[in-house]
Amino acid sequence: MKPAALAFAALGFGLAVAIVSAGGQRLAALEAPSVDVIDESDLPADLPEDFDVGSTAAVEPTGTASDAANGALDPAPEPARPVAQGEFAPPASEAGGLTREAPRAPLSELSLALPPKPKMNDEWDGATLFRPVASAAGRIEAMGLGVTIAGVVPLEEGASCTADGQEWNCGARARTAFRGFLRGRAVVCDVPPEKTGGEAVAKCRIGKMDVGEWLVANGWARAEAGGLYEDAGRKAEADKKGIFGPPPDTAGSTD
Repeated sequence: MKPAALAFAALGFGLAVAIVSAGGQRLAALEAPSVDVIDESDLPADLPEDFDVGSTAAVEPTGTASDAANGALDPAPEPARPVAQGEFAPPASEAGGLTREAPRAPLSELSLALPPKPKMNDEWDGATLFRPVASAAGRIEAMGLGVTIAGVVPLEEGASCTADGQEWNCGARARTAFRGFLRGRAVVCDVPPEKTGGEAVAKCRIGKMDVGEWLVANGWARAEAGGLYEDAGRKAEADKKGIFGPPPDTAGSTD
């Protein structure tokens, strides 16, 4: 190899060594921790004589027992209590340290148990009779029990009425109208629930509708004298409703 080439190679190797050495020194300077220099003039005058200024130990807070008792110093936390293997509970609280607060008032009446609403005046308790059948206007049969509607005078099927000198079979017509009103709906009558047969006179209703009042007000039964529906009966007769009116027009009907 030529001497010039050897000299050039030696120069390059020397430059590489110099660059690596300079980089290492810079990295060492960055990684080295910085240590603040303590000025002895800033230290308190009551330090003990054997206190090492260069020591890195933490300085513990000083205080008297009375300071800790008065709350000047935070007491050391109590350790957790082991309750089972591998399980720990918080430190036990001091007796009398907890007080029970009175329950807060409810936000609204929705959370209170309100008394039941009173029953309506036109409602009453009784037995429910299913699939009632009108045997006459003012009388029903259901579940082996025959019930005559209280406050009305039932009109039998064979009864006849006269209007404008013309006689007609008002009993059958009234029973047909009564059956159309019932339509097989359940009837509630004020008879004892344990009564399962025989005859009874009772006030009955369908939903909130009084059966006796409907019969008398529409003229399909007469009201008992001095009974509940006497006024309704007089009005139906004055208006010529039901049995108090003319016979139905059957001119368009076929036999």
